[in-house]
Amino acid sequence: MLTLGILGSGSGSNMQAILDAITTGALDAKIAIVLSDHPDALILKRAANHGIPYAVMDCEGHKSKFPDSAQARTAEILKSAGVDLVCLAGFMRLVKAPLLDAFPLRILNIHPSLLPAFPGVAAWEQAVAAKAKETGVTVHVVDSGMDTGPLILQEKLEILPDETADALHKRLQVIEHRIYPMAITRYANSLKP
Repeated sequence: MLTLGILGSGSGSNMQAILDAITTGALDAKIAIVLSDHPDALILKRAANHGIPYAVMDCEGHKSKFPDSAQARTAEILKSAGVDLVCLAGFMRLVKAPLLDAFPLRILNIHPSLLPAFPGVAAWEQAVAAKAKETGVTVHVVDSGMDTGPLILQEKLEILPDETADALHKRLQVIEHRIYPMAITRYANSLKP
């Protein structure tokens, strides 16, 4: 069984999708710990409601930076929880060393675009602003770049005429919740000897 650590900054809907897949048996894993950089993030309340250990990461007052010292502490927490694979679920800080070094090729992220198109924040807004015909969702391995790691799974979505960014975001989230557990399984199977 795979032991997961989840990092999130917001509502935790992707964490919930992972937990739902575990509950139904679609994903052979357990969530050992949930960490957030926001003490009032809904993801922490979701974890508490399901009896999953959780903690707040101290990012030393930085609004968007993830200081090396905070990443080192995060790595220690994840290691002590016995985490095999780290899943970013709406985590809005760029992961670098030492967290990447502590979990080499063992950190996954889900992104609401067909990478390499529209990396970074609010990808659905970028897609609408660019008048793109399609977008989608990507699950990828995290490396030191911004949404640049090796792809694991992608699913396309046609952008409807006159679709708002909010409407597109809602449709992308439906795909995210379905494919993230699938991608975790696929990637975990690729790691087995």
